[in-house]
Amino acid sequence: MSQRDLNIVAAGLLQDLAILQSSERSRFGYKRAAKAIAAGIDRSVGDLIEEGLLRDVPYVGPSSERVVAELVRTGESASVQKAVAASTRRSEVEKRRRYRRAYLSRHAMRLALDAKLPASIVSTRAYRGDLQMHSTWSDGVESISTLAEAAVELGWQRIGITDHSYGLPIARGMSMEAARRQHQEIDGVNAREGFKGRVRVYKGVEANILADGSLDLQEDERRIFEYVIASPHSALRKETDQTARMLAAVRQPGVAILGHPQGRMYNSRPGITADWERVFREAARHGVAIELDGNWHRQDIDYELAAIALEANCLFALDSDAHSIPEFPFTDYAIAHARLAGVPADRVVNCWDEAKFDDWLAQQRGQSATPARRRRSHRA
Repeated sequence: MSQRDLNIVAAGLLQDLAILQSSERSRFGYKRAAKAIAAGIDRSVGDLIEEGLLRDVPYVGPSSERVVAELVRTGESASVQKAVAASTRRSEVEKRRRYRRAYLSRHAMRLALDAKLPASIVSTRAYRGDLQMHSTWSDGVESISTLAEAAVELGWQRIGITDHSYGLPIARGMSMEAARRQHQEIDGVNAREGFKGRVRVYKGVEANILADGSLDLQEDERRIFEYVIASPHSALRKETDQTARMLAAVRQPGVAILGHPQGRMYNSRPGITADWERVFREAARHGVAIELDGNWHRQDIDYELAAIALEANCLFALDSDAHSIPEFPFTDYAIAHARLAGVPADRVVNCWDEAKFDDWLAQQRGQSATPARRRRSHRA
Protein backbone atom coordinates (compact mmCIF):
# COMPACT_ATOMS: atom_id res chain seq x y z
CA MET A 1 0.00 0.00 0.00
CA SER A 2 1.30 3.43 -0.91
CA GLN A 3 -0.63 5.16 1.89
CA ARG A 4 -0.23 4.25 5.56
CA ASP A 5 -3.33 2.68 7.06
CA LEU A 6 -3.57 4.73 10.26
CA ASN A 7 -6.65 2.84 11.44
CA ILE A 8 -4.91 -0.54 11.42
CA VAL A 9 -1.80 0.99 13.02
CA ALA A 10 -3.94 2.55 15.75
CA ALA A 11 -5.68 -0.76 16.36
CA GLY A 12 -2.30 -2.44 16.73
CA LEU A 13 -1.20 0.07 19.35
CA LEU A 14 -4.34 -0.62 21.36
CA GLN A 15 -3.70 -4.33 21.02
CA ASP A 16 -0.21 -3.71 22.43
CA LEU A 17 -1.74 -1.99 25.45
CA ALA A 18 -4.20 -4.85 25.91
CA ILE A 19 -1.29 -7.26 26.27
CA LEU A 20 0.27 -5.10 29.00
CA GLN A 21 -2.83 -4.93 31.19
CA SER A 22 -3.00 -6.87 34.46
CA SER A 23 -6.80 -6.94 34.65
CA GLU A 24 -9.05 -8.84 32.27
CA ARG A 25 -11.46 -5.93 32.18
CA SER A 26 -8.79 -3.52 30.92
CA ARG A 27 -7.52 -6.03 28.37
CA PHE A 28 -11.03 -6.50 27.04
CA GLY A 29 -11.60 -2.75 26.86
CA TYR A 30 -8.52 -2.10 24.74
CA LYS A 31 -9.25 -5.07 22.48
CA ARG A 32 -12.80 -3.89 21.93
CA ALA A 33 -11.64 -0.37 21.08
CA ALA A 34 -9.03 -1.81 18.69
CA LYS A 35 -11.60 -3.86 16.84
CA ALA A 36 -13.99 -0.92 16.59
CA ILE A 37 -11.29 1.22 14.97
CA ALA A 38 -9.96 -1.51 12.69
CA ALA A 39 -13.18 -3.12 11.50
CA GLY A 40 -16.03 -0.84 12.48
CA ILE A 41 -15.54 2.56 10.87
CA ASP A 42 -15.30 3.82 7.29
CA ARG A 43 -13.48 7.06 8.09
CA SER A 44 -9.84 7.66 8.89
CA VAL A 45 -8.92 8.11 12.55
CA GLY A 46 -6.91 11.11 11.38
CA ASP A 47 -10.05 12.89 10.26
CA LEU A 48 -11.95 11.85 13.37
CA ILE A 49 -9.21 13.16 15.68
CA GLU A 50 -9.00 16.49 13.86
CA GLU A 51 -12.78 16.87 14.05
CA GLY A 52 -12.96 15.76 17.69
CA LEU A 53 -15.23 12.84 16.80
CA LEU A 54 -13.18 9.76 17.70
CA ARG A 55 -14.97 9.37 21.04
CA ASP A 56 -18.20 8.93 19.08
CA VAL A 57 -16.87 5.56 17.90
CA PRO A 58 -18.37 2.85 20.15
CA TYR A 59 -16.02 1.52 22.85
CA VAL A 60 -13.32 4.16 22.30
CA GLY A 61 -12.57 5.79 25.64
CA PRO A 62 -10.28 8.64 26.71
CA SER A 63 -7.11 6.53 27.07
CA SER A 64 -7.58 5.00 23.62
CA GLU A 65 -8.28 8.45 22.20
CA ARG A 66 -4.98 9.78 23.63
CA VAL A 67 -2.99 6.99 21.97
CA VAL A 68 -4.65 7.54 18.60
CA ALA A 69 -4.15 11.30 18.86
CA GLU A 70 -0.42 10.76 19.44
CA LEU A 71 -0.26 8.57 16.37
CA VAL A 72 -2.11 11.02 14.18
CA ARG A 73 -0.07 14.03 15.27
CA THR A 74 3.42 12.51 15.52
CA GLY A 75 3.30 9.32 13.46
CA GLU A 76 3.84 7.13 16.53
CA SER A 77 2.76 6.78 20.13
CA ALA A 78 5.44 7.66 22.64
CA SER A 79 3.25 6.58 25.54
CA VAL A 80 2.79 3.08 24.11
CA GLN A 81 6.49 2.79 23.33
CA LYS A 82 7.33 3.78 26.90
CA ALA A 83 4.80 1.34 28.39
CA VAL A 84 6.06 -1.54 26.26
CA ALA A 85 9.71 -0.81 27.06
CA ALA A 86 8.97 -0.83 30.81
CA SER A 87 6.87 -4.00 30.77
CA THR A 88 7.91 -7.58 31.47
CA ARG A 89 5.58 -8.54 28.59
CA ARG A 90 7.62 -6.75 25.96
CA SER A 91 8.55 -9.99 24.17
CA GLU A 92 4.89 -10.95 23.90
CA VAL A 93 4.06 -7.58 22.36
CA GLU A 94 6.86 -7.96 19.82
CA LYS A 95 5.66 -11.45 18.94
CA ARG A 96 2.05 -10.35 18.44
CA ARG A 97 3.12 -7.46 16.23
CA ARG A 98 4.41 -10.04 13.76
CA TYR A 99 0.87 -11.45 13.58
CA ARG A 100 -0.58 -8.20 12.16
CA ARG A 101 1.28 -7.92 8.85
CA ALA A 102 -0.58 -6.65 5.77
CA TYR A 103 -4.09 -6.54 7.24
CA LEU A 104 -6.53 -3.90 6.04
CA SER A 105 -8.80 -1.79 8.21
CA ARG A 106 -12.35 -1.26 7.03
CA HIS A 107 -11.39 2.27 6.03
CA ALA A 108 -8.44 1.06 3.90
CA MET A 109 -10.63 -1.62 2.37
CA ARG A 110 -13.16 0.98 1.27
CA LEU A 111 -10.40 3.12 -0.23
CA ALA A 112 -9.13 0.12 -2.21
CA LEU A 113 -12.61 -0.66 -3.54
CA ASP A 114 -13.19 2.96 -4.56
CA ALA A 115 -9.74 3.56 -6.07
CA LYS A 116 -9.59 4.51 -9.75
CA LEU A 117 -7.80 1.56 -11.32
CA PRO A 118 -7.74 0.16 -14.86
CA ALA A 119 -11.04 -1.42 -15.88
CA SER A 120 -9.33 -4.81 -16.18
CA ILE A 121 -8.65 -5.00 -12.43
CA VAL A 122 -11.16 -7.00 -10.40
CA SER A 123 -13.97 -5.00 -8.82
CA THR A 124 -17.23 -5.54 -7.00
CA ARG A 125 -19.02 -4.93 -10.32
CA ALA A 126 -17.27 -7.90 -11.96
CA TYR A 127 -17.92 -10.22 -9.01
CA ARG A 128 -20.47 -12.99 -9.66
CA GLY A 129 -20.54 -14.91 -6.39
CA ASP A 130 -18.90 -16.30 -3.27
CA LEU A 131 -17.34 -19.77 -3.39
CA GLN A 132 -16.68 -20.45 0.29
CA MET A 133 -19.46 -20.37 2.86
CA HIS A 134 -20.79 -22.72 5.54
CA SER A 135 -24.34 -23.79 6.32
CA THR A 136 -26.03 -25.67 9.13
CA TRP A 137 -24.64 -28.87 7.59
CA SER A 138 -21.40 -28.07 9.44
CA ASP A 139 -20.55 -25.01 11.54
CA GLY A 140 -22.65 -22.35 9.81
CA VAL A 141 -25.89 -20.94 11.21
CA GLU A 142 -27.96 -20.50 8.03
CA SER A 143 -29.85 -22.97 5.85
CA ILE A 144 -28.82 -23.37 2.22
CA SER A 145 -32.04 -21.79 0.97
CA THR A 146 -31.51 -18.78 3.24
CA LEU A 147 -27.98 -18.36 1.91
CA ALA A 148 -29.31 -18.56 -1.65
CA GLU A 149 -31.96 -15.93 -0.92
CA ALA A 150 -29.31 -13.56 0.45
CA ALA A 151 -27.19 -14.14 -2.66
CA VAL A 152 -30.12 -13.23 -4.91
CA GLU A 153 -30.57 -9.98 -2.99
CA LEU A 154 -26.90 -9.15 -3.63
CA GLY A 155 -27.24 -9.91 -7.33
CA TRP A 156 -24.81 -12.83 -7.18
CA GLN A 157 -25.21 -15.48 -9.87
CA ARG A 158 -23.59 -18.31 -7.94
CA ILE A 159 -22.62 -19.44 -4.48
CA GLY A 160 -20.71 -22.48 -3.33
CA ILE A 161 -21.67 -24.32 -0.15
CA THR A 162 -18.40 -25.60 1.29
CA ASP A 163 -19.19 -27.22 4.60
CA HIS A 164 -16.33 -28.97 6.35
CA SER A 165 -15.45 -32.56 5.58
CA TYR A 166 -15.59 -35.33 8.17
CA GLY A 167 -11.93 -34.99 9.16
CA LEU A 168 -12.62 -31.79 11.11
CA PRO A 169 -15.04 -32.84 13.87
CA ILE A 170 -14.45 -29.62 15.83
CA ALA A 171 -16.28 -27.84 12.98
CA ARG A 172 -19.00 -30.53 12.84
CA GLY A 173 -17.58 -31.86 9.57
CA MET A 174 -20.02 -33.82 7.40
CA SER A 175 -19.96 -37.56 6.98
CA MET A 176 -20.16 -38.76 3.39
CA GLU A 177 -23.75 -39.84 4.00
CA ALA A 178 -24.57 -36.35 5.27
CA ALA A 179 -22.90 -34.85 2.20
CA ARG A 180 -25.15 -36.92 -0.07
CA ARG A 181 -28.24 -35.72 1.79
CA GLN A 182 -26.95 -32.15 1.59
CA HIS A 183 -26.63 -32.53 -2.17
CA GLN A 184 -30.26 -33.57 -2.40
CA GLU A 185 -31.17 -30.39 -0.55
CA ILE A 186 -29.03 -28.31 -2.91
CA ASP A 187 -30.74 -29.92 -5.91
CA GLY A 188 -34.07 -28.93 -4.40
CA VAL A 189 -32.95 -25.34 -3.86
CA ASN A 190 -31.65 -25.07 -7.43
CA ALA A 191 -34.96 -26.38 -8.75
CA ARG A 192 -37.04 -23.80 -6.87
CA GLU A 193 -38.78 -21.27 -9.07
CA GLY A 194 -37.40 -18.28 -7.17
CA PHE A 195 -33.81 -19.37 -7.78
CA LYS A 196 -33.79 -20.87 -11.29
CA GLY A 197 -32.04 -18.52 -13.68
CA ARG A 198 -31.08 -16.17 -10.83
CA VAL A 199 -28.56 -18.00 -8.66
CA ARG A 200 -26.98 -21.44 -8.82
CA VAL A 201 -25.84 -23.23 -5.69
CA TYR A 202 -22.73 -25.37 -6.20
CA LYS A 203 -21.86 -28.48 -4.22
CA GLY A 204 -18.48 -27.73 -2.72
CA VAL A 205 -16.61 -28.98 0.33
CA GLU A 206 -13.78 -27.65 2.46
CA ALA A 207 -11.38 -30.54 2.97
CA ASN A 208 -8.69 -30.48 5.62
CA ILE A 209 -5.01 -30.57 4.61
CA LEU A 210 -3.24 -33.10 6.80
CA ALA A 211 0.35 -32.84 8.03
CA ASP A 212 1.75 -34.69 5.00
CA GLY A 213 -0.25 -32.66 2.49
CA SER A 214 -2.88 -35.32 1.86
CA LEU A 215 -6.56 -34.56 2.47
CA ASP A 216 -9.06 -35.98 4.92
CA LEU A 217 -11.24 -36.94 1.94
CA GLN A 218 -10.15 -39.87 -0.20
CA GLU A 219 -9.84 -39.30 -3.93
CA ASP A 220 -13.03 -41.23 -4.73
CA GLU A 221 -14.92 -39.33 -2.03
CA ARG A 222 -13.93 -36.00 -3.57
CA ARG A 223 -15.63 -36.92 -6.84
CA ILE A 224 -19.15 -36.49 -5.49
CA PHE A 225 -18.54 -32.75 -5.04
CA GLU A 226 -18.50 -30.18 -7.81
CA TYR A 227 -15.33 -28.72 -6.35
CA VAL A 228 -12.96 -29.15 -3.42
CA ILE A 229 -11.31 -26.42 -1.37
CA ALA A 230 -8.22 -27.74 0.40
CA SER A 231 -7.44 -25.73 3.53
CA PRO A 232 -4.99 -26.07 6.43
CA HIS A 233 -6.51 -26.19 9.91
CA SER A 234 -3.61 -27.59 11.96
CA ALA A 235 0.07 -26.85 12.69
CA LEU A 236 -0.63 -23.14 12.14
CA ARG A 237 1.69 -21.91 14.90
CA LYS A 238 4.77 -23.96 13.99
CA GLU A 239 7.81 -22.03 12.84
CA THR A 240 9.13 -24.94 10.79
CA ASP A 241 8.94 -24.74 7.00
CA GLN A 242 5.85 -26.46 5.58
CA THR A 243 6.49 -25.98 1.88
CA ALA A 244 6.35 -29.73 1.21
CA ARG A 245 2.94 -29.97 2.87
CA MET A 246 1.46 -27.21 0.74
CA LEU A 247 3.04 -28.48 -2.49
CA ALA A 248 1.52 -31.89 -1.84
CA ALA A 249 -1.88 -30.30 -1.18
CA VAL A 250 -2.10 -28.48 -4.53
CA ARG A 251 -1.06 -31.68 -6.29
CA GLN A 252 -3.95 -33.65 -4.82
CA PRO A 253 -6.38 -34.86 -7.51
CA GLY A 254 -9.67 -33.00 -7.55
CA VAL A 255 -8.53 -29.86 -5.70
CA ALA A 256 -9.83 -26.65 -7.25
CA ILE A 257 -8.95 -24.02 -4.62
CA LEU A 258 -6.24 -23.68 -1.99
CA GLY A 259 -8.23 -22.17 0.87
CA HIS A 260 -6.84 -19.55 3.31
CA PRO A 261 -3.35 -20.88 2.51
CA GLN A 262 -1.47 -19.49 5.51
CA GLY A 263 -4.12 -20.21 8.11
CA ARG A 264 -3.11 -16.99 9.83
CA MET A 265 -5.26 -15.07 12.32
CA TYR A 266 -4.96 -11.41 13.24
CA ASN A 267 -3.02 -10.85 16.48
CA SER A 268 -3.35 -14.55 17.29
CA ARG A 269 -1.22 -16.77 15.06
CA PRO A 270 1.21 -16.32 12.16
CA GLY A 271 0.03 -19.24 10.08
CA ILE A 272 2.15 -21.52 7.94
CA THR A 273 5.69 -20.69 6.93
CA ALA A 274 6.45 -21.82 3.37
CA ASP A 275 8.20 -20.89 0.17
CA TRP A 276 5.01 -19.35 -1.17
CA GLU A 277 6.43 -18.45 -4.56
CA ARG A 278 7.19 -22.12 -5.12
CA VAL A 279 3.76 -23.17 -3.85
CA PHE A 280 2.04 -20.66 -6.11
CA ARG A 281 3.96 -21.81 -9.17
CA GLU A 282 2.90 -25.39 -8.48
CA ALA A 283 -0.71 -24.34 -7.94
CA ALA A 284 -0.68 -22.51 -11.27
CA ARG A 285 0.72 -25.60 -12.98
CA HIS A 286 -2.20 -27.66 -11.65
CA GLY A 287 -4.88 -25.03 -12.31
CA VAL A 288 -5.56 -24.61 -8.58
CA ALA A 289 -6.91 -21.18 -7.63
CA ILE A 290 -5.38 -19.36 -4.66
CA GLU A 291 -7.98 -18.10 -2.24
CA LEU A 292 -8.10 -14.64 -0.76
CA ASP A 293 -10.23 -15.36 2.29
CA GLY A 294 -11.88 -12.08 3.24
CA ASN A 295 -12.85 -12.99 6.80
CA TRP A 296 -11.63 -9.91 8.66
CA HIS A 297 -9.50 -11.90 11.12
CA ARG A 298 -7.95 -13.98 8.32
CA GLN A 299 -7.40 -11.75 5.26
CA ASP A 300 -5.49 -14.74 3.89
CA ILE A 301 -3.74 -14.38 1.52
CA ASP A 302 -3.02 -10.66 1.71
CA TYR A 303 -2.17 -8.19 -1.05
CA GLU A 304 1.58 -8.74 -0.71
CA LEU A 305 1.36 -12.49 -1.26
CA ALA A 306 -1.35 -12.02 -3.88
CA ALA A 307 1.10 -9.97 -5.96
CA ILE A 308 3.57 -12.87 -5.79
CA ALA A 309 0.83 -15.32 -6.78
CA LEU A 310 -0.14 -13.08 -9.68
CA GLU A 311 3.45 -13.08 -10.91
CA ALA A 312 3.40 -16.89 -10.66
CA ASN A 313 0.42 -16.91 -13.08
CA CYS A 314 -2.09 -18.15 -10.53
CA LEU A 315 -5.85 -18.11 -10.70
CA PHE A 316 -7.67 -16.63 -7.70
CA ALA A 317 -10.82 -17.22 -5.67
CA LEU A 318 -12.12 -14.27 -3.63
CA ASP A 319 -14.39 -15.50 -0.85
CA SER A 320 -15.99 -14.54 2.45
CA ASP A 321 -15.65 -17.82 4.36
CA ALA A 322 -19.02 -16.77 5.79
CA HIS A 323 -20.67 -18.75 8.56
CA SER A 324 -23.68 -16.42 8.58
CA ILE A 325 -25.26 -13.92 6.20
CA PRO A 326 -23.84 -10.86 8.03
CA GLU A 327 -20.39 -12.17 7.04
CA PHE A 328 -21.10 -12.03 3.29
CA PRO A 329 -19.55 -8.51 3.11
CA PHE A 330 -16.18 -10.10 3.93
CA THR A 331 -15.97 -10.61 0.16
CA ASP A 332 -15.19 -6.88 0.01
CA TYR A 333 -11.94 -7.45 1.92
CA ALA A 334 -10.94 -10.22 -0.48
CA ILE A 335 -11.66 -8.00 -3.48
CA ALA A 336 -9.78 -5.08 -1.90
CA HIS A 337 -6.64 -7.15 -1.35
CA ALA A 338 -6.86 -8.40 -4.95
CA ARG A 339 -7.19 -4.83 -6.25
CA LEU A 340 -4.15 -3.71 -4.27
CA ALA A 341 -2.22 -6.59 -5.83
CA GLY A 342 -3.39 -5.61 -9.32
CA VAL A 343 -5.26 -8.87 -10.00
CA PRO A 344 -7.27 -8.74 -13.26
CA ALA A 345 -10.87 -9.92 -13.19
CA ASP A 346 -10.13 -12.54 -15.84
CA ARG A 347 -7.82 -14.30 -13.39
CA VAL A 348 -10.57 -14.48 -10.73
CA VAL A 349 -12.79 -17.57 -11.00
CA ASN A 350 -15.63 -15.81 -9.16
CA CYS A 351 -15.89 -13.41 -12.11
CA TRP A 352 -16.09 -15.99 -14.89
CA ASP A 353 -19.28 -16.75 -16.78
CA GLU A 354 -21.00 -20.05 -16.03
CA ALA A 355 -19.62 -21.97 -19.03
CA LYS A 356 -16.01 -21.03 -18.33
CA PHE A 357 -16.40 -21.64 -14.62
CA ASP A 358 -18.01 -25.06 -15.14
CA ASP A 359 -15.29 -26.08 -17.61
CA TRP A 360 -12.60 -25.22 -15.09
CA LEU A 361 -14.37 -27.21 -12.37
CA ALA A 362 -14.65 -30.18 -14.72
CA GLN A 363 -10.94 -30.01 -15.46
CA GLN A 364 -10.09 -29.88 -11.76
CA ARG A 365 -12.26 -32.96 -11.17
CA GLY A 366 -10.40 -34.70 -13.98
CA GLN A 367 -13.41 -34.80 -16.26
CA SER A 368 -13.22 -34.16 -20.00
CA ALA A 369 -14.11 -30.86 -21.62
CA THR A 370 -14.29 -30.08 -25.32
CA PRO A 371 -10.96 -28.78 -26.69
CA ALA A 372 -12.46 -25.44 -27.71
CA ARG A 373 -13.97 -24.77 -24.30
CA ARG A 374 -10.84 -25.96 -22.57
CA ARG A 375 -8.73 -23.46 -24.53
CA ARG A 376 -11.19 -20.70 -23.66
CA SER A 377 -11.01 -21.49 -19.95
CA HIS A 378 -7.22 -21.17 -19.98
CA ARG A 379 -7.15 -17.72 -21.58
CA ALA A 380 -7.21 -16.26 -18.08
